[in-house]
Amino acid sequence: MHAALRAHHPALGFWCHVERDEIHTHLTTCTALDYLLDWLHHPLTLFCHGRKRSICTMKLSIAIGALFATSAAAFAPNVVAPRVVSSTSSALNAFSSTIFDVRDVEFADTKEQIVQGGRDLFPLLPKAFEGIKEIGVIGWGSQAPAQAQNLRDSLAEAGMDIKVRIGLRDGSSSFEEAREVGFSEDADTLGEMYDVIKKSDLVMLLISDAAQAALYKEIFAAMKPGATLGLSHGFLLGYLESIGEAFPEDMDVIAVCPKGMGPSVRRLYEQGKEVNGAGINASFAVHQDKSGKATELALGWGVALGSPFMFETSLSSEYRSDIYGERGILLGAVHGIVESLYRRYQRQGMSPEDAFIQSSESITGNIVKIISTKGIKAVYDGLEGDDKEVFKQAYSASYLPSKEILQEIYDEVSSGNEIRTVIMHGKRISKFPVGKIDGTDTWQVGEKVRSERDEENIPLNPFTAGVYVATMMAQIDVLLEAGHPYSEVVNESVIEAVDSLCPYMHYRGVAFMVDNCSFTAKTGSRKWAPRFDYILDQLAYTAVDNGKPVNYDLIADFESHRVHEAVTECCKLRPTVDISVDSASSTKEIVIE
Repeated sequence: MHAALRAHHPALGFWCHVERDEIHTHLTTCTALDYLLDWLHHPLTLFCHGRKRSICTMKLSIAIGALFATSAAAFAPNVVAPRVVSSTSSALNAFSSTIFDVRDVEFADTKEQIVQGGRDLFPLLPKAFEGIKEIGVIGWGSQAPAQAQNLRDSLAEAGMDIKVRIGLRDGSSSFEEAREVGFSEDADTLGEMYDVIKKSDLVMLLISDAAQAALYKEIFAAMKPGATLGLSHGFLLGYLESIGEAFPEDMDVIAVCPKGMGPSVRRLYEQGKEVNGAGINASFAVHQDKSGKATELALGWGVALGSPFMFETSLSSEYRSDIYGERGILLGAVHGIVESLYRRYQRQGMSPEDAFIQSSESITGNIVKIISTKGIKAVYDGLEGDDKEVFKQAYSASYLPSKEILQEIYDEVSSGNEIRTVIMHGKRISKFPVGKIDGTDTWQVGEKVRSERDEENIPLNPFTAGVYVATMMAQIDVLLEAGHPYSEVVNESVIEAVDSLCPYMHYRGVAFMVDNCSFTAKTGSRKWAPRFDYILDQLAYTAVDNGKPVNYDLIADFESHRVHEAVTECCKLRPTVDISVDSASSTKEIVIE
């Protein structure tokens, strides 16, 4: 798909260029960087390896010389590469399909292309899955149960005899859960992961990111010739780039990435059967296309999952926006916002219960519901008089502090640092198991509030709204400034928050989501939530308390921001079904006891 791949050195963020066809590396620069990085991280390592100091000094000098001889482009900020536009369309992310209808959509000041899903497209699935006889869904975490069941049901409804088989490690406790939803050894739809991989024409690798990084060589080796590797996250690409490696060149590599947690993918699929489908929007990426059929297969996969619409991205753009987003407004930031406001409101004289209602409940039970159906600006437009002034004060004071942390997160993700954090955490997990956060005062009070909740009378606190919306807008701006398209920005910063994650937060609590999300998201949320908590408390709230004037330029930028048009367009594409998190479902939320 791309003329070149970029291999990113994990420690300093300098890029070595790697041609995809020849895997030609500028060895001088990369080797020099290795020596320099070795010295920077372990000043005594070279000496302790038995080399004389003069040799170490010489190699360090060579390293520094080569480093600074590299082009200025090596020092440029990490941004997403511009999308290639086809000769037949002026759309930003133009792609083509001979099976599905590709339509242009105006997102703010850009034209993009999407495929709109629906159960009425199921008759087209045989063409999209042409040549695929067996699909191996590897893993049983957040996404795998939902995707496996949705695919199995959709392919069956389309009259196809493709076998969807679950692959798990020997001894996994998930075997029983897979059996409970209809996969079994007797039917040859459940087995050991490498046996399943060897048989599969499409290997959907849905094990944890840390496990992918640990097992990728064995997985690639087990895949049969001509098989397609399917991902639902770009993390593995980011990891491979960070160590100077790449996917094998002789296979198709695609991704379909639902913009929501797995249980949402399954619940909305089930709940939308009577209205031509409902689900979670998905991005798709074609990273390698040896067969010439990769785009059609990716689109068919998204349709079979029940995605209301699919938009194109790249694996590189996906992992940057996704890992960044879950550390921001999707999980980490909202966690930090609630903690800081809960304390603030109590300092102002509220009871713990009222403080929780005015912070967490206001977000998950009121603010996000408005955003989901009417857009971000509708929250602001619905306020009047003093409430609107309070919103402006909170927004003005919170935008820049939040953006400071969000920019740092994006830089950490782009540089590979955040990926290494996840990998290192995975290596420590046996010694230091991840504990739960729901035992603190905030979340214990939350349990009591939810048990007594009056759903129809949850308030919209204007100060809470100002802080939350400012953080969401700051997250949006960081992504736009890095070159991400509106379709990706809106889905990663708005839709996933308000239509997938916040309904679960409202039902079970923010702490529940943090405790029970994916390993990568959990690691990032716990790391960054305190940063949002502290910076808002230290900079934003003190600015308001000290009477700092409202920055009306920031308010004007918010009022006229082009993202509001993009969100409005996405709202038009939204399914008519709201997710019901307490209805009967074949999906099970994974709960840490």
